[in-house]
Amino acid sequence: MIGKLKQNLLVACLVISSVTVFYLGRHAMECHHRIDERSQPLVSSLHTTLRTGQNLSTPFIYNKDMPLIFIGGVPRSGTTLMRAMLDAHPDVRCGEETRVIPRILAMKQMWSRSGREKMRLDEAGVTDEVLDSAMQAFLLEIIVKHGEPANYLCNKDPFALKSLTYLAKIFPHAKFILMIRDGRASVHSMISRKVTIAGFDLSSYRDCLTKWNRAIETMYTQCLEAADKCLPMHYEQLVLHPEKWMRRLLKFLNIPWNDAVLHHEELIGKAGGVSLSNIQHEYLGFMSHLDYLSSVQLFYLINVTSHLCHTGCVWHTMVMLTGYCLLFFPPKNSV
Repeated sequence: MIGKLKQNLLVACLVISSVTVFYLGRHAMECHHRIDERSQPLVSSLHTTLRTGQNLSTPFIYNKDMPLIFIGGVPRSGTTLMRAMLDAHPDVRCGEETRVIPRILAMKQMWSRSGREKMRLDEAGVTDEVLDSAMQAFLLEIIVKHGEPANYLCNKDPFALKSLTYLAKIFPHAKFILMIRDGRASVHSMISRKVTIAGFDLSSYRDCLTKWNRAIETMYTQCLEAADKCLPMHYEQLVLHPEKWMRRLLKFLNIPWNDAVLHHEELIGKAGGVSLSNIQHEYLGFMSHLDYLSSVQLFYLINVTSHLCHTGCVWHTMVMLTGYCLLFFPPKNSV
């Protein structure tokens, strides 16, 4: 009786041991598989694209060495127009503003500027290398996943170019387009259209011009420092001579010319075309030469005397440095 009991216990122990070994082996294989996955480049699960119409047999692979394009500038300077024109190109996808990218970049900038915070992060092992790697992964996920795949991916968050130098560091093959517009016209546009911008007091021309001057100075300085990677693009010239400036831009980006960039309005809202929110659709306008000049003349006639002459000279610096003359009426936009 005792011998049979021992035999049963032995069999039970063998069964339990076998099951334990099986599950431990399976768990080890899963861990090994996950480690292998993490060592591979980031892969998107998107298998089709409306932009090219191709059925992708392999996953869309993306990494920090992609030729990303960043469009920026002070709001109401033509960033949406530039984004729409590039989005019309069959090889390019920009998509709408993410809104989160400038905020995470501003947070990273804040950590770097605070000596005490940086010391605490370093002590915790959260070094610049760790943060840079995390920022690369986060920004790539947002840019890639918020739209369909394309040969060239771009991002249009106007204030992201406040961190142009940092973006050029973590994305070594990225290129940047800085949209520039006469600050007086930009401010008039944001105030007359009631375009809410964080930190801008739309009831004060003086405040808006001061904030415009500060923002464009930050971006313009970084753009000049990265001259081989950043192209300043004047909104007025893009409106008056679209083909000339789009050819120059596409050459700078190493993207083949396509006439579709001159007819973006025909692709708005269409599959693989230009995606616009209702607000952006309202704001986007590709004005003719005469319409553009009329709007500028009207702005100067009505607003210069009553608003700008009382703001002091704090905003003059960047208006002149970016190529606009303070003395001519109507303004001469031959930059």
